[in-house]
Amino acid sequence: MTAFSPKQRIVLSWWMPDSPYHRKEAIVCDGAVRSGKTLAMGLSFFLWAMCCFDGQKFGVCGKTIASLRRNVLSEILPRLTALGANCREKRTENLVIVSLWGHENSFYTFGGRDESSASLIQGITFAGVLLDETALMPRSFVEQACARCSVAGSRLWFNCNPEGPEHWFYKTWILEAEQRNCLRLQFTMEDNPSLTEGIRQRYQRLYTGVFYQRYVLGQWVQAAGRVYDFFTPDMLGKAPERCEKWYISCDYGTVNPTSMGLWGKRNGVWYRVKEFYFDSRREKHQMTDEEYAAALAGLAGGRPIQAVIVDPSAASFMEVLRRKGWRVKKAKNDVLSGIRLTSDCLKTGKIVICQGCTDCIRELGEYLWEPGGGRDRVRKEHDHAMDDMRYFVSTVLGEQSGGFAACSVVRNCNRRADF
Repeated sequence: MTAFSPKQRIVLSWWMPDSPYHRKEAIVCDGAVRSGKTLAMGLSFFLWAMCCFDGQKFGVCGKTIASLRRNVLSEILPRLTALGANCREKRTENLVIVSLWGHENSFYTFGGRDESSASLIQGITFAGVLLDETALMPRSFVEQACARCSVAGSRLWFNCNPEGPEHWFYKTWILEAEQRNCLRLQFTMEDNPSLTEGIRQRYQRLYTGVFYQRYVLGQWVQAAGRVYDFFTPDMLGKAPERCEKWYISCDYGTVNPTSMGLWGKRNGVWYRVKEFYFDSRREKHQMTDEEYAAALAGLAGGRPIQAVIVDPSAASFMEVLRRKGWRVKKAKNDVLSGIRLTSDCLKTGKIVICQGCTDCIRELGEYLWEPGGGRDRVRKEHDHAMDDMRYFVSTVLGEQSGGFAACSVVRNCNRRADF
């Protein structure tokens, strides 16, 4: 980056005495992904703290400490060092000590993962707090962080991508920005001078539906209609004759349907080549864990399965698989991020649904957003093949692996599995 956009310059200077926004007590930067808001806000926050305070404590918060280090600290601290700052990070204490312009301040890092995170921040006094990815944090954590800022001259800094219009942060901090003496700046990709036109167009192609409105247009809009509204029959593929690797993904149910998908990799593309789908209500009887394990083995068909991605809550089924010699690994089950990643992979051709996967194809047309409500949710209908597909994508293709997976052990003692 060689220059800042006009909106980034406002973020960098809003707290300075000659700024028209100097008397604001808080700032919110929301909008499109890759719009330059995180860099401008993080740099401005640290410069403000080092210019205006000495010997004070500050809070720097993210969804997790790992994401905070990756998204904020790894970008900001080298730039501060280039300006002459001395930055000492004590990871075991979740603390960064910064010395600049004769001032030294302490910056404590926190992860606002869930409701219990609010207790981590109690009892400390801050001169200011930066909350990155605010819309992904529970309200109790955000409000507790704000309540910690009691030092004279303290300010609040919020940064996030849009969610739904019923989200508590949108209703209390963005719609009521004036009442809260808060400066709100909505960013688009045009506000990031480091993005080329080609990169902007790539992001515009990457997202569809509600995610396009939020992450490209920067709008707080309600999810509605089909989850995978871009999917059409001409996107279906034909199963390749040979594959380099194999996985099985599974959404486990007793009363609810159980869905399993066999995935094969060929030339960098993952194909859902076959599936098993059992609806106990439709079939008028239930299957046992042993029967499901036998169905899973039948779906594998003797192939050297790398992993079977399964519902992380299926503890009894997981144990049965372990006893039968399958290697088990839990799947990542973050629904919204999993849907976003699955949408990207479907649209870019990283995964392909083959024509024989009839129940997966059916659910792609019936999987819907839940209308209304304060949080984005999908309807708990026609979601079993959709869940097992999401488990596979999140665990195998996602940046953060997790969730439930099982891997077969080759039973021919004369040869080893090619894992």
